[in-house]
Amino acid sequence: MQSRAESEISSAQMQLLLVGNNQDASYLRDLLNRPGDGHLGLDHARSPEEALVRLGQTTYDLLLCEYTPGDSNALRLLHEVRKDGLGPPVIFLNGPVDERQRQKAEDTLRKLWRAVEQSADMVMITDRAGLIEYVNPAFEVLTGYSREEMIGQNPKLLKSSQQIPEVYKELWQTILSGNVFRCTMANRKKNGEVFVAEKTITPLRDNDGKITHFISNDRDITDRRRLENQLQQAQKMDAVGLLAGGVAHDFNNLLMVISSYAELMLDSLAPLHPLRHNVDEIQKAARRAADLTRQLLAFGRKQMRSLQLLDLNSMIEEINKMLPRLIGEDIELKFVPGKKLGRVKADPVQIEQVLMNLAANARDAMPKGGMLIIETASLRLDDAYVQAHSIVAPGDYVVLTVTDSGEGIAPEHLSHIFEPFYTTKLEGEGTGLGLATVYGIVKQNSGYIWVYSEPGLGTTFKIYLPRAKDAKVVPQLSLPLIGYCGGFETVLLAEDEAAVRRATREFLSLNGYIVLEAKNGLDALAIAREYQGPIHLMITDVVMPQMSGAKLAGELAAERPDMKVLFVSGYAETTVQRHGAIDVTTRFLQKPFSLRTLSHKIREILDADAPLLAAAALV
Repeated sequence: MQSRAESEISSAQMQLLLVGNNQDASYLRDLLNRPGDGHLGLDHARSPEEALVRLGQTTYDLLLCEYTPGDSNALRLLHEVRKDGLGPPVIFLNGPVDERQRQKAEDTLRKLWRAVEQSADMVMITDRAGLIEYVNPAFEVLTGYSREEMIGQNPKLLKSSQQIPEVYKELWQTILSGNVFRCTMANRKKNGEVFVAEKTITPLRDNDGKITHFISNDRDITDRRRLENQLQQAQKMDAVGLLAGGVAHDFNNLLMVISSYAELMLDSLAPLHPLRHNVDEIQKAARRAADLTRQLLAFGRKQMRSLQLLDLNSMIEEINKMLPRLIGEDIELKFVPGKKLGRVKADPVQIEQVLMNLAANARDAMPKGGMLIIETASLRLDDAYVQAHSIVAPGDYVVLTVTDSGEGIAPEHLSHIFEPFYTTKLEGEGTGLGLATVYGIVKQNSGYIWVYSEPGLGTTFKIYLPRAKDAKVVPQLSLPLIGYCGGFETVLLAEDEAAVRRATREFLSLNGYIVLEAKNGLDALAIAREYQGPIHLMITDVVMPQMSGAKLAGELAAERPDMKVLFVSGYAETTVQRHGAIDVTTRFLQKPFSLRTLSHKIREILDADAPLLAAAALV
């Protein structure tokens, strides 16, 4: 049974005011005026202005106001009703849009949906707590997780542990404060692989401005980052190589002085003199220093080369005869030669140096024995390969692969192994120049080198050398370097380093030569023009102030056509070649060299049938 109070409330009439003037307002007015129990009273105002008049005349329990988006009149009416805080409750009625607008809105929504679904970037939507509510197909393809696996999960499922915790702290602080968060992040796929993505996380707000969701847009830049790292590594190696080539000249001149005077001193001591041991040690140290300098030059791609057309299979077969003594009996050596290999244009000494260094490196990685496999193959690198290795040029290559079954290389060391003086060995067990030398030689021969390794799974080095098209075999002269070769000829010595010049002059004089000493190119030119007798040989440094050795030779070519020439330099190959057309194969010595080597080179040139000076003229 109803109480008296409830009966009074139910019998009271509720007074409503309807504001609006379109068909929807008329329909609602008719609906509310239908015959009923008489408890509902309805007035109708066709405009906000009329509604304000009625509100001043009658007390209403509820105001129903027609509203369409952007209707400023309706908002002003609300403001007037609420101005004194005593007005009735207001309900805005947003009528249905017309069919054309509805269709347009649906089309826009479908386009947005397709854009997200077909986007190449990963799209992920989470709630405010970070639980995933949506991922697009690109997310599934890249991460390997299906949509069903991810819905309701936390994105930390993708964490790779390569970010410091502060990154995630900054992420949440940024997005919870309503700001967009951007970063580059390394995440992990379902199969364990790591991928790098440019991440943007944007907060989503409701009509009240409250953050309800977050949308994460990730772009996979793994390949781009890898190529950038390759380029940065190559640039770093170039910079170090430039430094190595720059200091080599000064080192070579110093070593030339040390080794020359040590050699002269040794020749002046009796066989049983107690100081001979000391001088021997000086010479050994100078030779070791010279080897280091040559390795630095090789790394910097500035080593002097004697290019030949080489059959790599034949070379490796010869080198393999020496390798067992280097790697030891407990390491099995296997050679798998490729068929129809083609030839490469390279310095055979450098190729031997590459194989010996890689074999020594493999030996150190297999202290308890193992297997070393050397393979060759012919390969054409197409555009698909080049896209994955942008530094490599397409074309025909001869591939040299060296694989060991050793300990492998840890990831933190892998990107540094070609850097000079970088070594994982104990102090005193390696110079850190072996692989740096390999890298430099490969690059100097326009080749490419890649390393693949995992701890406990061994290491593979792949070297790509361009296959030669047109080249001729250059015969190499082997000189017996036993004892000194003296003479009686007149030698013009042009050397701007005073200490080197004095030691060389003393040696030549002791071996019977008449020496005309010049401190630079201009001085040598003046001496040659003033000297009345024949000059049989000119020994000249390539790089000298005021006049280079090549230019000096060109100036004297017409005046002394019978004079022969020997170029020497402590500079790198590229620097030497910039100073003129110099045959570095037969008429050149790279500092530091021994006096014994110099004596044999002098005789080789002087005893040749044809004069060589004319060919030294600049072209």
